[in-house]
Amino acid sequence: MGFVKLEKQGHVGIVTIDRQEALNALNSQVLSDLDAVIDQVAADDEIYVMILTGAGRSFVAGADIGEMKGFSSIDGKKFGVHGGGVFLKLENMAKPVIAAINGFALGGGCELSMACDIRLASEKAKFGQPEVGLGITPGFAGTQRLPRIVGISKAMELILTAKVIKADEAKAIGLVSEVYPAEELMPKALELANAICANAQIAVQESKRCIRMGMQTDIATGSAFEAEAFGVCCGTADKDEGMGAFLEKRAEKHFQNK
Repeated sequence: MGFVKLEKQGHVGIVTIDRQEALNALNSQVLSDLDAVIDQVAADDEIYVMILTGAGRSFVAGADIGEMKGFSSIDGKKFGVHGGGVFLKLENMAKPVIAAINGFALGGGCELSMACDIRLASEKAKFGQPEVGLGITPGFAGTQRLPRIVGISKAMELILTAKVIKADEAKAIGLVSEVYPAEELMPKALELANAICANAQIAVQESKRCIRMGMQTDIATGSAFEAEAFGVCCGTADKDEGMGAFLEKRAEKHFQNK
């Protein structure tokens, strides 16, 4: 679909942004293509987990400066709302999303990775929010997600200096979970995705929902979300199968996802 491709491997949907001539930079068309593919993944009952990556040597090098150069204030706000809305849809999708960050993840690319649930990086990956060096702020919630992930002080440092960091530093500050040699990144992302696919998907999705909602509220409200989710799961056939397998000492489980 345009600049964004979807491939299925079992219950894993691999989504690749492919605009290599621009290092996969996000323009309005790429954002619209990504929006449509997110809807496609969300509606496909056979996809349990999504992996998001970039084609070639870049994850996403940023938003398209060529397009943004001519923006007025009104244009800029519209572009920010467009991209921010797509990233929120990705973040709020019931299914888990793994970012396999194969190269540059700068500006909008770093922001896109932060909208994913789990971030894995290649040793070649580079991260940053260099917008202030271009005379703008981050536009797709970088000022909101980065401090929630790495803390206020480190987020301030990265955003206000426009510093670009390598994958090992990104791991050290908690921006990514793991760093792998380039050739191992996608196999490791698929291994992680399949490990998630092997579990009860209602429980997986309810757990994601609780984490996402809980991060935006106080612990008492978050605990109420969790109690509700726990109750939902206790009414499923998957709970009977999972607990039955445990009590019967069966390694093999047959979840029905209902």
